[in-house]
Amino acid sequence: MTWNGPLNKIDDFRYEIPKSYKGENENLHMKTSAIIYTSKQMIPQLLRDNAAEQAANMTMLPGILGKAMAMPDIHWGYGFPIGGVAATDEETGVISPGGVGFDINCGVRLVRTNISSKDLNKQQIHDLIDEMFRNVPSGLGSKAKIRLKKGELDDAIKMGASWAVDQGYGWEKDTEFLEEQGCLSNADSSVVSEKAMQRGAPQIGSLGAGNHFLEIQRVDEIFDEKAAKIFGIDKVDQICVMIHTGSRGFGHQVCSDHLKVLERAVKKYNIWLPDRQLACAPVHSPEGENYFKAMACAANFAWCNRQMIVHWVRESFEKILKSNAEDLGMDIVYDVCHNIAKKESHIIDGKKRKVVVHRKGATRAFGPEKTEIPLKYQDVGQPVLIPGDMGTESYVLCGTREASETFSSTCHGAGRVDTVHGAGISKKVIKMKPLGVVKG
Repeated sequence: MTWNGPLNKIDDFRYEIPKSYKGENENLHMKTSAIIYTSKQMIPQLLRDNAAEQAANMTMLPGILGKAMAMPDIHWGYGFPIGGVAATDEETGVISPGGVGFDINCGVRLVRTNISSKDLNKQQIHDLIDEMFRNVPSGLGSKAKIRLKKGELDDAIKMGASWAVDQGYGWEKDTEFLEEQGCLSNADSSVVSEKAMQRGAPQIGSLGAGNHFLEIQRVDEIFDEKAAKIFGIDKVDQICVMIHTGSRGFGHQVCSDHLKVLERAVKKYNIWLPDRQLACAPVHSPEGENYFKAMACAANFAWCNRQMIVHWVRESFEKILKSNAEDLGMDIVYDVCHNIAKKESHIIDGKKRKVVVHRKGATRAFGPEKTEIPLKYQDVGQPVLIPGDMGTESYVLCGTREASETFSSTCHGAGRVDTVHGAGISKKVIKMKPLGVVKG
């Protein structure tokens, strides 16, 4: 199905589906308009599937505040389009798994080094990739090098990345540079099914398959020298490592389990939706709270997963380059998630509101002075990590004050960076090119 509805140009980077749009359904009553961040050149691609209709459907979520939005990498997804962003009132709104996705806290972590690509020969790069491939299990159904017992998995999904650090997988300072310090505090394993626990136990500490990857990258271009230096990446040819993975089968099962519950909740709470894939429940209902707790467990699983992978990446560099990771300067730049719902405060129509921000295929992009980001970054905004498509360029951007219009959200894929930069919702800082990749 293709989009044939209105798409009104606001400016070169913003297009609007107006609130008056009815589509083929006369019962369709949009509560607000939908804004799609895109460009004239990308409009033909936008029209090829039903993603714009999904953006319009988002506007009918109970308690939605501000606009429904979609980032430039918009395409069809389950419920929300990939790239969808919506905020619902914490008291009167709903929470929807379709606004988060199945791979809960699929995200990106970036590790910088002191190494220049000029100091590595092709054989060393090849050996590093081989060693990381051996150290970090990847591929469909891949299992980690360790298997957690139930009590250990309970602790891991409660504590997130700090559990891995406590077990020796990383450095104490690592968690300072993770979104939410690598843990959502409301995680509660009692609302996670036994099947999800069984799927997760053998997978924590593994990369998985699909578009997930582990990549050695070279800094190719620096656009903002001040921000780059603050991020610890200040030289062309500097070597970095990017990790792109999420909560594996654990998160998928959490989503599947709670979708069934919330499909029943829609009827229980008499919620009308234009698409059953937007199944939801009031934020403070038992069903809504239980999903949020389970989603937090999956988010913590993913942060723990990426933390263990960082540890094995450091070990790989130590073995091949015969130097310890601290001397190599292998610090975490940042870690961001792009499939999650978060309780945040935002200014909407001049008033500070407590909301649940759904970001599905969208990255948080907090600007300067936001206390939620590390003190080190508060002068320039948080690092925004935008992965390429395994073999294409990746980018580091920084959040902006202007991103308040998107509830501080931006894209999650590198092919659309110029649009978000032009729109001002995040700014380009660094471009990186791949030297070698591990993927499933």
